[in-house]
Amino acid sequence: MDLTYPPEAEQFRKEVRAWLEQNLPHGWFDEGFEMSPDERRRFNEEWTDKLREGGWICASWPKEYGGKGLSVIENVVLNEEFAAAKAPMRADFFGDTLVGPTILQWGTEEQKRQFLPGIIRGEISWCQGFSEPDSGSDLASLTSTAVLDGDEWVVNGQKVWTTQAQHADLCFFLARTDPGAPKHKGISYLLVPMRQPGIEVRPIVQPDGSAEFNEVFFTDARCPKDNVVGGVNNGWKVANTTLGFERGASATTSHRRFERELETIVDKARENGRIDDPLIRQRLVRQWAKIQIMRINGLRSLTEALRKEVADAAGTKLAPNMDVIALGATNKMFWSETHRDTMELAMDILGMEGQVLTGSSDEEFVPGVGRRSAARDYPVSPLQASFFFSRSETIWGGTAEIQRNIVGERFLGLPREPRPEGAKPKA
Repeated sequence: MDLTYPPEAEQFRKEVRAWLEQNLPHGWFDEGFEMSPDERRRFNEEWTDKLREGGWICASWPKEYGGKGLSVIENVVLNEEFAAAKAPMRADFFGDTLVGPTILQWGTEEQKRQFLPGIIRGEISWCQGFSEPDSGSDLASLTSTAVLDGDEWVVNGQKVWTTQAQHADLCFFLARTDPGAPKHKGISYLLVPMRQPGIEVRPIVQPDGSAEFNEVFFTDARCPKDNVVGGVNNGWKVANTTLGFERGASATTSHRRFERELETIVDKARENGRIDDPLIRQRLVRQWAKIQIMRINGLRSLTEALRKEVADAAGTKLAPNMDVIALGATNKMFWSETHRDTMELAMDILGMEGQVLTGSSDEEFVPGVGRRSAARDYPVSPLQASFFFSRSETIWGGTAEIQRNIVGERFLGLPREPRPEGAKPKA
């Protein structure tokens, strides 16, 4: 793990930093800088256009599809400089981070030309149609179906915990297209238009008043025949690519939001005197140490990514590094449980104050959640909102229990988890 970046990467760092200094609001880097709600709203409206003009949206994508074709190390530097400046990058998580890279890897040339420009320009909003009421952790047992009818698929079924479905134009959707095949082999990955008859979205209101999650019902909805990514009945492999993007994170910057949040929690402990409790101090140090483990694991992942990039450029095929593959499976489990424990610590530090609604009814930024309009009759604070959100982080992208099964069975060679009596063998 060599922590020395090459000279060309450091030169690129200067270019990114100079762009940020020229384009962020005057005074942004000054200590104590704040914007009024109107200034913040105007900044949010204008910033995406500036990012697009600078070419920083999906900058790692190939140039022919609207990106800058950044190398791995350049993309890392870009993320590092934006994180250091606390400057937001366009947070279209589903388009930029999940379905866009999946289409790049698996899509046809026609699909790339059709969907990728709209993702970069922010003209298409997406949601993810994977989990079902009885098929969350065991995703391959899903029962939603798609049956070919001429030039269209007829889609039926129900999805749940579908984030932002009420605003989405398209859904990257897993459906069973061959009911006679083993459960992992009869699934296809469809891009289903959301704004059509036969689709009903029901928001699921959370305890903090937000409703990002939804139930979605599909009744004879239609999807173009050519909107299958990766080929018919190959959806399980394609979906695992998407889940890999979801479980991953920026190698050297993902820990920083947790560091900033922990600093806020420490400040709260100083304010109310809980910092003098030796047990609280011990728990704070434990969470700090876990965040440093995230940082080190990120560097290990970066080293492997650079190694693979060099091999690909040389046309060399590397043997799978099982330690790194196992690290990918454990990383998501580790950071999500660490964040959950950190937020439980935050509530313990706040004590009874944490049970009081101390937030603002104005729009606020919540780490990991993004901009959030609080319910006016339930104005939780950013820490309270992050506490609620941290509960879901151990579930999406594969529950912590599933991650443990993957590590135990695939990498440690432990026996498979016993099947319930009467359950069918795994395909």
